[in-house]
Amino acid sequence: MTGKAHLAIGAAVGAAAAVYYSPGTLNALLFIGISAFSALCADLDGPSMLSSKLGKVSRFMREFALWGAVLFLGIVAYYFFRGESMPPVLVGSCGAAVLSGLVMKEGTLRNALVSVVGAAIIYAGYVYEMGWLMGFGLFVGWVPWLKHRGMTHTIWAIPIWGAIAWGLERQLQVSGITVVAMLGYASHLAADTLTPSGVKWLYPIMKKSFKIRL
Repeated sequence: MTGKAHLAIGAAVGAAAAVYYSPGTLNALLFIGISAFSALCADLDGPSMLSSKLGKVSRFMREFALWGAVLFLGIVAYYFFRGESMPPVLVGSCGAAVLSGLVMKEGTLRNALVSVVGAAIIYAGYVYEMGWLMGFGLFVGWVPWLKHRGMTHTIWAIPIWGAIAWGLERQLQVSGITVVAMLGYASHLAADTLTPSGVKWLYPIMKKSFKIRL
């Protein structure tokens, strides 16, 4: 299933959760963003989310993602050598934007860039004493090297993602973030279950691919 489809499904899940929790406009946007982002992150382990047939716009997006990663690393280096701490908002917005783009690129270079971004996020988490951010950075830095639709596409990955989100929920003091993040992540697996390849929900205990043919 394409990245755009996962993004749309994740956003829909977040919107439904926002209606359930009735958090107000700002928190509703937060829920939608977290769920949509969670729905994309399962594919940090995989190849291109956008087909090469999508044309010039898609090619531009993929190249822009790489330059975005370079820019992000430049910003990190700037603050590091000046001995200053990066603003949390800058870390979050730049990191999320770059990662969302990088999941569109495959290959060793793409994996290395994602891992470097993960290391930068770990460092930011250490500086700001945010354990959940360090956990997120570890997830980002590790999963690109895994086999596609392997460990990140299992039932075990959902509570791991939930643990990261729980830390964010505690910091922002917004009830429901953990559930929304886990539902967004699970929506990716559920959607891939509808594809011909299916999903190995119980891997590595069971290597069988579960699939539902529509």
